[in-house]
Amino acid sequence: MKNKIVRIKDIAERANVSTGTVDRVLHNRGRVAEDVKDRVLKIIQELNYEPNYEARALGSKKEYRIAAIIPDYNYDVYWFDPKKGIDKAAEELAQYNVQVDFYFFNIESEQSFLKAVENANANDPDGIILAPMFAKATQSCFSQWRKLKIPFVIFNTEMESNKPLCYIGQDYHQSGVLAAKMIHFTNPDPCHILIAHIDEDLENSMHLVSKEKGFMSYFDNLQLEQPYVIKRVELHRRDYLAFVRQLNNALASYPDLRAIYVSNSKAYEIAAYFEQQGISDIKIIGYDLVPKNISYIRNGLISFVINQHPRGQGYRGVLQLANHLVFKKAVKPRRILPLDLITRENLDYYLEPGFQK
Repeated sequence: MKNKIVRIKDIAERANVSTGTVDRVLHNRGRVAEDVKDRVLKIIQELNYEPNYEARALGSKKEYRIAAIIPDYNYDVYWFDPKKGIDKAAEELAQYNVQVDFYFFNIESEQSFLKAVENANANDPDGIILAPMFAKATQSCFSQWRKLKIPFVIFNTEMESNKPLCYIGQDYHQSGVLAAKMIHFTNPDPCHILIAHIDEDLENSMHLVSKEKGFMSYFDNLQLEQPYVIKRVELHRRDYLAFVRQLNNALASYPDLRAIYVSNSKAYEIAAYFEQQGISDIKIIGYDLVPKNISYIRNGLISFVINQHPRGQGYRGVLQLANHLVFKKAVKPRRILPLDLITRENLDYYLEPGFQK
């Protein structure tokens, strides 16, 4: 029966039993004589039978509710793309009675995050997709969901020890290595480099710490007699005067500063400062195709961004939950997305309608 879809009816005919008997064997329910069970299982194996859960789900009346706990994109535009990816997956899965409910939180408020989790829990979701922005608070949520046997998928920040159903995102250590390598290629002579974390709480941002470690490891491994001097600065836009003052001090302190590595999607903030100051000889590398970054890539103030596939992260996260809940498919614990380096020369290819799934 090569290249033919195997049906329960085919198995029943080959085993000379009813389709009901085959169904009981497949689902290990009801009483079936051992010799009959062995015969059915042998034929199942011979025919390479795989249940058609997609067809079964289409005919089922069971509803699945997925809670999407993500930052509010009104506070940070980066999160608009993960939401669009989740929306796309929800649209495709609606025919299987899958509903996705959003619970937004303020990315700068742990209390807002906990309130979003509380609201999600109150609606008894079948599965959860979330961006774990507050490490300690999130760990207690994970413990609760495991006790309740609610599968959860995390994206954007990997927390391996908490054993989610799946992590969707990049290898952030390698992401930092890639950023360092590009800076090294464009600045082959030792100089000062600045690592800028903008509007981030590093204690709750393990993915940024991982990026920084990867970045530093690249230059450490060069083992140069005259090493690059790498400094870190944590910038906060709420106090813009302090933001500018810190950058002014960096430029004054490091006259041979040649590159700034921005660990998140806010490279445009540094680019805007450079534009105001008339600075064009310092490379900026950051992340993501948010609208302001796109503008500064076009005019050359941002040299490179690494695409983190935010829409793809949201899309795949919901799809993995559906594979587990609805289609009964095995889910790999990690789905690592590619590190795409985007410059002015290839930018337009990433701005086509749609996105990479």
